[in-house]
Amino acid sequence: MPLPDAAFPTDWLAEENLAEWRRHCPSARILHLPDKALLYRQGEECPYVFMLGRGIVKISCLTEQGNEWTVALLRSGDILGRLQGQTIEKTMPETARTLGEAAVVRLDLDEFVRLMSEQTRLLWQVVGTQYARRRQAERKLIDMLAKPVEIRVLEMLKELAEWFGKRCTHGYALEIRLTQQELADLVGASRPVVSTVMNDLRSRSLLDYTRELICVKDDLFDYPDKPAPLFSG
Repeated sequence: MPLPDAAFPTDWLAEENLAEWRRHCPSARILHLPDKALLYRQGEECPYVFMLGRGIVKISCLTEQGNEWTVALLRSGDILGRLQGQTIEKTMPETARTLGEAAVVRLDLDEFVRLMSEQTRLLWQVVGTQYARRRQAERKLIDMLAKPVEIRVLEMLKELAEWFGKRCTHGYALEIRLTQQELADLVGASRPVVSTVMNDLRSRSLLDYTRELICVKDDLFDYPDKPAPLFSG
């Protein structure tokens, strides 16, 4: 008997929901993962689908030169893994690792496909997740062509604060270990240029950061969309 749409769990990590899922997906497992845990690696096969219930997962690609490029940060509610189905491409085009501690529900691909045929809400969530990631990639490409680096950094910091920030005295604390290189990858710029922008924002009291924490201050959200250049050249 299919699990009714109305009963589709919103709290993926709840034990009572997992027990219900296992009636239809015996492979379902909750995985509590440490920082930098590997979910799957670029160029290798992955027989699973992962539903991110808590934490952050970093999606990255390895270039031909051997450099890692951070493509996206996924948050609670996102779905990742072998979503290409039974296509010719069997290996994963990207690598997925946790950024800090995280918890996921892992499902076997065949069981997940069968569950989607029974669960229209889940099907639409998968479609929505993939559409959002495609739109994000398209917007990133357009922004790289049309917007200066300082604007892209400002917009990314605002997004990160809204997605992953916790309220603090001065604004939002990003309790994720995000390096300047990873931030540079996300906005499509070089690390030295992003470092210059970050330092300038800190000098203007719009941002504060250490190796462990980034604080996006409330004043940054009121910063004009087209500020004067933060640096020349």
